[in-house]
Amino acid sequence: MTRTVTVGLDGSPESRAAAEWAAREAELLELPLKLVHVWEPVPAPMAQAPLVGPETHQHWTERIPREAAEGVRLRHPGLDVSTEQVSGRPADVLLGVANDAELLVLGSRALGGIGGFMVGSVGLSVVAHAERPVVVVRSGQQAADEHETDPVGGPSTQTPFRPVVLGLDIESPDDDLIAFAFAAAARRGTSLRVVHGWNPPYYYDTYGVATDLGLREELARQESTALTEALRAWREKFPAVEIIEQSHYGTPGSHLVDASREACLVVVGRRTRRGPLGTRIGSVTHTVLHHSTAPVAVVPHA
Repeated sequence: MTRTVTVGLDGSPESRAAAEWAAREAELLELPLKLVHVWEPVPAPMAQAPLVGPETHQHWTERIPREAAEGVRLRHPGLDVSTEQVSGRPADVLLGVANDAELLVLGSRALGGIGGFMVGSVGLSVVAHAERPVVVVRSGQQAADEHETDPVGGPSTQTPFRPVVLGLDIESPDDDLIAFAFAAAARRGTSLRVVHGWNPPYYYDTYGVATDLGLREELARQESTALTEALRAWREKFPAVEIIEQSHYGTPGSHLVDASREACLVVVGRRTRRGPLGTRIGSVTHTVLHHSTAPVAVVPHA
């Protein structure tokens, strides 16, 4: 069965931005696009209300995917676009369709100012449990945002793509995560910026040596060398992809958020093993999801 690029659609501006991003990605992947509209049944007392009868509710729920598909087909005439309407709890339905997709795309709502973005409870639940990659696209995201500015500093889709950014833990680098990021960069003909954040072991602080400049520089060299080694085989697999290595002292999430401002896509991982408190997204991925200015791909891995 051919996998699809699938979008969770609810008619909101953020889901429409997600649908447009997904359409562009489906073209790059040469895969069909599926728009999935999930609606929860209206409670019986509300369904009988004069202004919200069953026929009215059905009309509006059918209109959302139909109009979205018409718009996508108009802007992407060569793309195979299908729609599906499913009734049920949104998180459960989206998890089900994600398992049959190449990737699932969801929208996030801007909070305004420097507050970042709101990934709602449904989106967070799907990201935390999906077995396939999930991409979160912020409201207002435009195709030109993924590209370098034109010679006069204006937005353009005719300029090269901005880099793809990969957040990598070199202590346990995962092949699925790295392969996803390299393939995304290769499809776009752009570079891959690999960001690694590190801190001294706890016992360095205990004995008061973490502030020693010479020791800090030695640790930085060790971390940088380890990052290069972790990517050595991937340079051979993707010789056309330029790799920009960035090993920084400090919190990885903050460095990835900074890098997102000049990125077309940020790729982070989520471990699939369950902890004593259940499945968790992880602090770095959580930070990036809420504050990245570029779309974020969360790749599950063992």
